[in-house]
Amino acid sequence: MLRRMRWMADGDGRWELDMEAPATMEGTARPVPGDPLPLGLSRGPRVTRTKQLDFLHRFMASPLVPSFAASGAGLSVHHAHLFHLAHNWSFTILEQLHVQKLVAVVKEKLSNRQEVSWSNDIKRHLHDVMTLGVGTELLITPDTTLLLELYNIKKGDRGKAIFRHKLPHQNITLEASWPGLFIDKKGVYWDVPLSLSADLASVGSKSGLSYHVLLQQNSGEPKWFGGGEETTDVPVALLPGLCAKAAISIKKSIDVWRKKEDKLKSVQPYDVFLSDPHVSFTGIIGAVASGSLGDCSKRMSVQNEIQKSNAFRYFDESKKFAAFADLFASVNFTAQQGNFQRLFLDLTRVSARLDISSGSLFLRGASQLAQDFFFSRRPDLETFCDVCPDVIVSLQQQIVGPFSFRVESSVAVDPKKQDHFVRVDDSVFAIDWALKVLGSAKATAWYSPKHQEAMVELRFFET
Repeated sequence: MLRRMRWMADGDGRWELDMEAPATMEGTARPVPGDPLPLGLSRGPRVTRTKQLDFLHRFMASPLVPSFAASGAGLSVHHAHLFHLAHNWSFTILEQLHVQKLVAVVKEKLSNRQEVSWSNDIKRHLHDVMTLGVGTELLITPDTTLLLELYNIKKGDRGKAIFRHKLPHQNITLEASWPGLFIDKKGVYWDVPLSLSADLASVGSKSGLSYHVLLQQNSGEPKWFGGGEETTDVPVALLPGLCAKAAISIKKSIDVWRKKEDKLKSVQPYDVFLSDPHVSFTGIIGAVASGSLGDCSKRMSVQNEIQKSNAFRYFDESKKFAAFADLFASVNFTAQQGNFQRLFLDLTRVSARLDISSGSLFLRGASQLAQDFFFSRRPDLETFCDVCPDVIVSLQQQIVGPFSFRVESSVAVDPKKQDHFVRVDDSVFAIDWALKVLGSAKATAWYSPKHQEAMVELRFFET
């Protein structure tokens, strides 16, 4: 999902990591599970939405943080109150004001000739225009945290509990969401009444071996979250059942060229991770396997889910069991010019990532194309599409000082459409504000025209 805003060097893979989503107060959603799963090196948990809001309030003079979701609450502003009850225990009150609903209330008041006081009228609609949430975080040990958050407490219908523990070379995450918010490939949000997960991930590095193991239990019938056109096409992968997934990959990064000279002396870069001009490649190759038990296993029987590849697939309808295994690969190219020190145009960064989500399908297509070339046959268009990787491109350009502009888009190749052989799809636009005093951190405001969503968030130690 492109709306995660995890740009090229930061997004080494797509292991169903939570993505940013302005549809609810929690600010995150999980992609609908899909096979196969490209996997890069995993990283530790990100800063919670509550801490992001508190940082924006305290250090960036932003008492209200906006977000926009056409399929949800529309334009909203957020505020968080953080209280430290002890050195290892904090409590938070979250507030979300629905601007469009507030404007509608004011218009109704102005058009209503009845003698009703403004205060009484606002109180009557307060339930609609404002959403409240509470949260608490306990630092059990320096490496162990427990987070509990309740959203929309007036209805009491949303909550999340997360337990995280850091090991020397792995991160363990246990999570329970009621309901769990998921988003499918069409951009439609779904609520799963209860979603439980256990996640074990190796700590990422520039090169080497990584692995990831996930247990996911969904209970209850998925429901459409709302917004846009209502649909009854419920993703089969969200149906009740238990799913286990494991992946292993090898990653290698190579610097073709890197220049560390010509930096301004005694001048700190706006972002230390973006201070070296370079040209580099990163390659990932690995394998993924999954097993499903319950109604969610039926996705292997759905016709459009069955590819013509040589991937291992097994489905037993009577026992409601399915298994899957395949290979994947990814190649990432990054080129940067400038040291991000000067006031104007001192950073230009271009990235491109090629993802082969099904290695067996790619090998089958490549073998068929090789035979067609050897026997001088005309290649089949569908076979050509099988070997075309998923392409995502990104461009970042400094505007002035710590501010830079970024755009990320997927590039699709469809030889069947001669008028649109190559098309750019699902673009995301963003403005980054590098926080120089923190070494490598930025506030990002992004907008997705296709999905009509916008959000302001923080990123620490990411490129």
